[in-house]
Amino acid sequence: MTTGDLELAHAENRRLSSPGERFGARLQRRSSAEALQQKVIEQETRNLGEALERIIADGSATRAAAAVVAARRRFVTGYGKSFAYASLLATDLSAGLSHVTLVDGAVVRVLDVLSEVSQNDVLVAVSLRRYRRETVVVARHFAEAGGAVVAITDDARAPLASIAAETIVVRTDSASYADSPTAVAAVVHLLTTLATASSKGARRRLAERDRLSHALGNYLED
Repeated sequence: MTTGDLELAHAENRRLSSPGERFGARLQRRSSAEALQQKVIEQETRNLGEALERIIADGSATRAAAAVVAARRRFVTGYGKSFAYASLLATDLSAGLSHVTLVDGAVVRVLDVLSEVSQNDVLVAVSLRRYRRETVVVARHFAEAGGAVVAITDDARAPLASIAAETIVVRTDSASYADSPTAVAAVVHLLTTLATASSKGARRRLAERDRLSHALGNYLED
């Protein structure tokens, strides 16, 4: 596909703003499982390649990783479906970096976090359409309190982009009724790898976690 074709396809994807609309436009007509499988795989492959090329070109992932490493405390949040990516990010970051906290609204309450924000803190917020109000509200208050916000979102005009000090834009164009998770998961993986590789204490922390996991018998292969 040409650049023009990709932009037209992206614009159409953005127009179909709900899963119901996308199902009606893409899956209403009968097609074989093989044809649908091929269509989805081609779209996912194209979308992943395009997303990673954009991130390489704009340098957003390396800047975001630097902000995460430089912070004294790292908070991660996301609501709705975005919580799954936030949870993955927090889990992988905490393996190599200290003071990583997933703000889930239950165990870690938003009010507790926002009441103690400092200028050395960073909040990584994941916000994908349809954009949850809670994520934007938390990010806005976090920034107003002096903390830095890093956004992972799917459009440069997304609500979180105007709040964040650094924004990683990941397109989620899809051939399915659900927006694509593939590039988002890849960017989470990339961000955690870059941040962990830059952290001075990561090797020691990972080695200690390995030792403790073995001592506790956490895994079957141990």
